[in-house]
Amino acid sequence: MSRPPTFTPPPCATRRVLRTERGDFAVLDAVPAGTARATALLLPGYTGSKEDFIALLEPLCAAGYRVVAVDGRGQYESEGTDQQEPYAQGELARDVLAQAAALTEGGGTLHLLGHSLGGQISRAAVLLDATPFRSLTLMSSGPAEVVAAQRDKVKMLGDALSVLSMDEVWEAMRALDPPQDADTGDGEDMRRRWLRHRPAQLIATGAQLRTEPDRVDELAALHLPVHVLSGERDDVWPVEQFDAMARRLGARRTTIAGAEHSPNTARPHETAEALAAFWDSVDGA
Repeated sequence: MSRPPTFTPPPCATRRVLRTERGDFAVLDAVPAGTARATALLLPGYTGSKEDFIALLEPLCAAGYRVVAVDGRGQYESEGTDQQEPYAQGELARDVLAQAAALTEGGGTLHLLGHSLGGQISRAAVLLDATPFRSLTLMSSGPAEVVAAQRDKVKMLGDALSVLSMDEVWEAMRALDPPQDADTGDGEDMRRRWLRHRPAQLIATGAQLRTEPDRVDELAALHLPVHVLSGERDDVWPVEQFDAMARRLGARRTTIAGAEHSPNTARPHETAEALAAFWDSVDGA
């Protein structure tokens, strides 16, 4: 679970609703002072939200990029249902394409980034239709299913969500892994975010993490510029898998020193610098 340093967005960012043909999505929309070089659409990971990218917003805006971080369907402040079918990967990928259409309605360049589960949803979106996107960044998002220990943890969580309330599950998780202070202290923002997730979304997307097939060759065939970025350690996918995936894709590879599964929160300035350098190189080409 990513733990943002704060849930309060910086002055460059506004909380708003992104209206699309597939419904409304809560976003943080960060706009640079001058004309934006391009727009980046950022998708969070499992149990996460748009707030996981808060620490990236100011440095990316300073680099000239508009950044739109989104809560997916059933995540935190975006509405969802209590049925699992709307959270099938194909449906979530179509949501991303609708978000892209809304953001590029007046033209402009769009870069796509997905963290962890968000990376797999991003990959599914570009495999459906890559035309809206100038590039794809897979941040701490591996080629296929998560490692065995994580598969067990995700299954345990899904089983618990089937019989317990969100509050009961939160208290159990807190006992095992106490959240760090964030914004209002004592993890209250983290708890509030957790309670607003739809259990059906967590169950359905957790199953995706446990069963995701390897689609790297399909992605490579698109010849879309790809950036594989991770920390130097990761307990969800081995870092060696990120290295091998980047080679198969002919992708840019960045390893953020001192970071693990969430370089966006652990080393945001170094991560933002790497992202902007990649987008600059793509746009320049």
